[in-house]
Amino acid sequence: MSVPVALTIAGSDPSGGAGIQADLKTFSAWGVYGTAVLTALTAQNTRGVTGTHAVPPDFVTAQLHTLLEDVRVDAIKIGMLANAGTVHAVAATIRAMPDVPVILDPVMVATSGDRLLDEDAVAAVRELIPLTSLVTPNVPESAVLLQTTPATDVDGLRDQAHALLDAGARRVLLKGGHLDDRSEAVDVFADGERTHVLRAPRVATHNTHGTGCTLSAAIAASTARGAAWPEAVQQAKDYLARALAASDELDIGHGAGPVHHFVDQWRAAADVTPAG
Repeated sequence: MSVPVALTIAGSDPSGGAGIQADLKTFSAWGVYGTAVLTALTAQNTRGVTGTHAVPPDFVTAQLHTLLEDVRVDAIKIGMLANAGTVHAVAATIRAMPDVPVILDPVMVATSGDRLLDEDAVAAVRELIPLTSLVTPNVPESAVLLQTTPATDVDGLRDQAHALLDAGARRVLLKGGHLDDRSEAVDVFADGERTHVLRAPRVATHNTHGTGCTLSAAIAASTARGAAWPEAVQQAKDYLARALAASDELDIGHGAGPVHHFVDQWRAAADVTPAG
């Protein structure tokens, strides 16, 4: 049996908590072999982004073609795309791969508040959404995509998830982390046939750097392993909750630190008594 393979198409985060680095860690934590195509470099730490440098779209295409002519990919996660040219380059590739699950995390703004997507690229992202299997916006991103005001409660999440379906999305996971409810983390999954409200206790931590990247990468890893969509989404949400709950153990940086991607593996290793 061959090992599952996932591809992340995203930007780089030198601090390791988000972007390509978070995605590859997440894939590995799920027992999935990770491959990566870089769309942008960022100068970034836990406190913010001080600069970005986009990879030319034709070189994004070259990376994709070179990888995919050789390596089988079982699922794709798309993160930071930076500009419209890169969005179009990625769209051209995934259009030719209709049988591969594609999870789009429409990264627009970093946890620190720094913008990661050009204003003129938003329309291109709207056109990309129907080509993907699942889109995973947070509350502000959904509002931008729909050109409306942000949702403020669970009913608003449902309404905007359905509006994204009407706009061409096949499936939506609308993340409610920006809602004012401090007791629960509520997300809404909708696929046109059913709508699930996913609830979990909110983890009290300021270490939320890369949570969106990690969640979408975990969904990609789960689908690469053969999980159905509702199961993959719930498994990924549970994994992120564990990674958030253990984030304080890492103590990385002086701002919003990363989640603990390898919480399960490191704890299992700590339970093993060395021989001899």
